[in-house]
Amino acid sequence: MALNIKNKIRLGTLFLFSLLVLSGGLSIYYLIKLKNDTANIIKDNYETLEYGHNMQRQLDSIYLNFHSSAANLSKFESSLKKQETNITEPGEGDATLLVRQSFDKLIMGDTSESVYATIRAGIQQVLALNMKAIERKNKIAQRSSASISSILVMIVVLTFIVGLTFSFNFPGILVSPIQKLTEAVREISRKNYKHRIHLENKDEFGQLADAFNAMTVRLEEFENSNLNKLIFEKTRAEAVINSLRDASIGIDKNDMVLFANQQALQLLGLKAEDIVGRSVGEISAKNDLFRFLLTNENNNPFKIVLDNKENYYVKEILEVPQADANNKVIVLKNITSFKELDVAKTNFIATISHELKTPLASSDFGLKLLEDNRIGELSAEQKELVHQLKNDNQRMLKILSELLNMSQIEAGKIQLNIQLVSPYQVIENSINAVSTTAKEKSVRLDQHLETGLPQIKADADKISWVLNNFLTNAIRYSPEESNVLVSATKTPHHISFAVTDHGPGIEQVYINRIFERYFQIPGRSDKKGSGIGLAICKEFIEAMGGKTWVKSQLGEGSTFGFDLNI
Repeated sequence: MALNIKNKIRLGTLFLFSLLVLSGGLSIYYLIKLKNDTANIIKDNYETLEYGHNMQRQLDSIYLNFHSSAANLSKFESSLKKQETNITEPGEGDATLLVRQSFDKLIMGDTSESVYATIRAGIQQVLALNMKAIERKNKIAQRSSASISSILVMIVVLTFIVGLTFSFNFPGILVSPIQKLTEAVREISRKNYKHRIHLENKDEFGQLADAFNAMTVRLEEFENSNLNKLIFEKTRAEAVINSLRDASIGIDKNDMVLFANQQALQLLGLKAEDIVGRSVGEISAKNDLFRFLLTNENNNPFKIVLDNKENYYVKEILEVPQADANNKVIVLKNITSFKELDVAKTNFIATISHELKTPLASSDFGLKLLEDNRIGELSAEQKELVHQLKNDNQRMLKILSELLNMSQIEAGKIQLNIQLVSPYQVIENSINAVSTTAKEKSVRLDQHLETGLPQIKADADKISWVLNNFLTNAIRYSPEESNVLVSATKTPHHISFAVTDHGPGIEQVYINRIFERYFQIPGRSDKKGSGIGLAICKEFIEAMGGKTWVKSQLGEGSTFGFDLNI
C-alpha cells in the first residue's frame, strides 16, 4: 500500500528530527564530559597548588621569626590538613606525609635548617606532581575536544547532505499536483466552471482534485440556475435604494460602504465607484461631509449648500443587527421646508409679540388710572375686578416679553452687553427684585457666597434675568415658612451660581427635558408659566459661554444653577 502525503511528510520529518536529537544528544554528552574533566583538574590539582603555595608563604614567615609566628603556624597547619584530604596523584601521599613529619618536628622545637629544607622539598614535590598531572589531563582534554569536534562536524555534514537531498527531491511530489490545482483555481476565477482536474494519485491531492471537480459541477449548476435571479434581485434592490427620497448610505459591520443612493452621492459630490466597496476611513480622509456624518453624534439640524441654495438636514442612524455585530444605514432627511416654516413662525411671533405689547401697555396704564381715587371711587367688587385684570395684563406682558426673547434667540440675534460684573452685586440685585414676592409667601432668602469671588465678563442684565427666573420659580414651588438658598462658589475655571429650594422636586425622567422650550412637568396643578422661561435662561447662559444645570430628587427639592467662565 502506497504511503499518502501525510505519512511521507511525517516519516521525513521524523528522520530529520532523529538526526537532530542524535546530534544534540552527542553534543550534550561530550560537553558534559569535557566539563567534568575540567572540574576534576580544578578540584584535584589546582586546589593542591593553592595549598602548596600557601604553605610556602607561611614557612617563609616562620623561618624568619619562629617565636612570633603562632598565626603562621596555624595557617600552615590548616593548609596542610586540606592537602592531606586532597591527595589524588601517585607519590603525592608520600610527599605530603614527609611534610607532615617534618612540620611536627618544627612544632616540637626543631628549627634546624634540615627540617626547613625537608619541608620545602616535600612541598615542591607535591607541586611538581600536580603540575605534571595538570599537563597530562590537559592533553587528554585537548584530544577529547578534537575528537568531539570531528564527530560533530561529521554529524552536521551528514544532516546537511540528507536535508539538502530531501529539500530537492521531496517538493517534486507536491509541485505537479499544486500546479494543476493552481491552474484550475485560475480557470474558476475566470468563471470557466467546465474545467476539471485529472490526477492518477489516490493520496490527499487526488482526494482534493475529486472534491474540486465536485465543487465545479455545483458551481456550474448554480451559475446556470441562479445567475439571472441574483442579477434581478440586485437590480431591484438598487432601484429601491435609489427611489428613496432621503439620502441613504449603508455601512456593514466591517466599516465598508455597501451602497449610497443618488441623493447621497449628490450631497457628497462623489460617484458610486468612489464610495461603494471602500472603507469609511479611506472616504473620511477625502470627504469632509462624510467624516462629519460619522463623527458628529448629536442630532441637531445642519446646513449643506447645494446648487447655491442652503438646505437643512437631520441625520438618523438605523442599526441593522447581523449575528454578533451591527450594520448601519445613515439617513439624511431634508427639513429645509420645515426650517423655512420655523423661521416664518419665529418672525410671526416676534411681530405679533411686538404689536401686542403696545395695546397691553396702554391697557395697563388705563388700569392704573382706574385705581387712582382722583378719577372716581370704585366699589369693592370693581377694585377686585381691576386687580384681576391688572394681574392678567401683567401675565400677558411677561409672556410677550418671553416670546420676544425666544424669537431673538431663534433668529440668532441675542444682543449681549459684555462687561466686568461683580457676582455679589448681581445676586444682591436679584434678591432685592424678588424680596417682596418672598415676603408675601413667608419664604426666607438665604445666601452662601464664598469670599474673594473675582469679577466675570458677562451681561449683567441677562444674568440677573436668569437668577430672577430661578428665584421666582423657587419661591413659587417652596412651601410657606421655608427658605431658598442662593449660593456662589469658585472653581479653578468658573464661578457656579445656584438656587436651592425645598419644593416638591422633579422626577428623574424629566430632568433632561426641563430646559426644553414649552416643556412643563405633567401633573402639576399649579402651572402658571408658559414653559419657555427656563429655555431662555439656557440660551442666555450658553450665549455667554456658560452652562446651565439642575439637580433634583422627588420630594427633596431642587437646585437650579449655571456656570460662567472666569
